[in-house]
Amino acid sequence: MTITQLQYVLAVAEYQNFTLAAEKSFVTQPTLSMQVQKLEDELDVLIFDRSKKPIRITEAGQKIVAQAKNIVNEAERIKDIVDQEKGFIGGEYTLGIIPTIMPTLLPMFLKTFINKYPKVNLIIKEQSTETLIKNIQEGHIDGAIAATPLEIEYIIERPLYYEPFVGYVPKNHRLRAADKLNPSDLDISDILLLKDGHCFRDGVINLCKTPKKFENEHFQLQSGSFETLVNLADQDMGMTLLPYLNTLELDEKKQKNLKYFNNPSPAREVSLIYHKSELKIQITQALKEVISGIVRGAIAFQDVKIISPIHKK
Repeated sequence: MTITQLQYVLAVAEYQNFTLAAEKSFVTQPTLSMQVQKLEDELDVLIFDRSKKPIRITEAGQKIVAQAKNIVNEAERIKDIVDQEKGFIGGEYTLGIIPTIMPTLLPMFLKTFINKYPKVNLIIKEQSTETLIKNIQEGHIDGAIAATPLEIEYIIERPLYYEPFVGYVPKNHRLRAADKLNPSDLDISDILLLKDGHCFRDGVINLCKTPKKFENEHFQLQSGSFETLVNLADQDMGMTLLPYLNTLELDEKKQKNLKYFNNPSPAREVSLIYHKSELKIQITQALKEVISGIVRGAIAFQDVKIISPIHKK
């Protein structure tokens, strides 16, 4: 029995197809099939029922796959221990980032990080919170940046920064004359929202104390773009709320439409999250230090009130 064989078993269990598992494992299909067969022969048990399409895991195979995950993780931990002892920060690291954070945060820290840690091969994926959670659990990504708290037993959350909500209020809106906003001023019926599935949308709905299933009476918008919301607001379709970092990119004319909240300002907590097994923790820690250091200088707000997303997976 080898670690490689167990890795192949995990690939087949995930993709339920030998050809696809081989492709994802960067080996030929005959090589992968032969190694899985060797392991089954050694254990004298079938791990996969090949007569089914897609391939199914046998009852004994379910237990073997669960144990294989533990063994492969612990084998990877040995390399982590050695790297930490040597003070080495390098290797491949897959980082997921939710869509409402990626466009503003990534340009702020990426160049600094790769210059400081040139031996890290950073693979970045834009994914929803739900997908990030699933991929962390299954070991497909090493860490992620998402809005928290999530309060999931197997995930560690390390806050990076607290990002205030900012109102974007066009000139003809009822709140235009307000010096600053209060949550009680908001009416969900005239707030432009991101499409369902975005945690920032959930945070706005939660701030307004509105049922999750709220729908605008006049139209339904399915957009994941803050730029779209701003442009619609400029057409007097309502106001919107933006994360603070998104307001830094607005031109001078649009900046005049911004309204900040009275203290404590509603804000979202943005955290670096990862599996409690803490694999590749030295790279995770390096990411936290770089991102926290950069964003701390961009966000000067001190008095904030964290608004949690409605959904906690």
